[in-house]
Amino acid sequence: MRAMFIYWARHADGFVKGLLAHLAITGITLISSLVLAAALTLLIWRNRRLSAIVIQIFGAVYAIPSLALFAILIPITGLGMPTAVLVLTVYNQFLLLRNIIAGLEGINPAITEAATGMGMTPFQVLIRVQLPLAMPAIVAGIRLAVISTIGIATIAATVDAGGLGTLLFQGLRAMNLYKLIGATLLCFVVAAAVGAALRALEKRVTPQFESADPPETKGAVRNE
Repeated sequence: MRAMFIYWARHADGFVKGLLAHLAITGITLISSLVLAAALTLLIWRNRRLSAIVIQIFGAVYAIPSLALFAILIPITGLGMPTAVLVLTVYNQFLLLRNIIAGLEGINPAITEAATGMGMTPFQVLIRVQLPLAMPAIVAGIRLAVISTIGIATIAATVDAGGLGTLLFQGLRAMNLYKLIGATLLCFVVAAAVGAALRALEKRVTPQFESADPPETKGAVRNE
């Protein structure tokens, strides 16, 4: 055990570099995922049939092994972080859209009708009423997407995207148990910390709407 801590201390720079690269991949992916999910939501959420079809398509894509998607995109986008971010962004759409749409569709229609009766435009109803009421389900989807990204991003080392995955594969090739355990623990700590923070946020936003007949969010993924 002592030898392991000594190794980590001597190679702290490498672990920190891998951690920062991993966080960069996760952060860029989250931003691009939210932007794309928001755009798709505006296009499809009023049409339940179209929403179901789009979610099913992304669900099928989510079932494809990440290595296969990386291999498909390498001839098009090449090696590096852009390929990793693109694959991870596409993966996240299933988790995000499913929760966003479920949250919006689970809102009591009487609430939106009342808002419309007060003279709000459809866009105002969406921004001021529906999105706040659907926020618990949306935050739950973001939490799952971030945790999924942190895990799958380790595979991005196969396309030279960097991150903790690089340390993991280096440890595997060299049979370096200390490097393997160190990179694995960093992945776990980051995922646990982010998951706990977003779970706390999810619980914080939920009570705000309990008195306003909150959405049932049937079909939303929470992964308690």
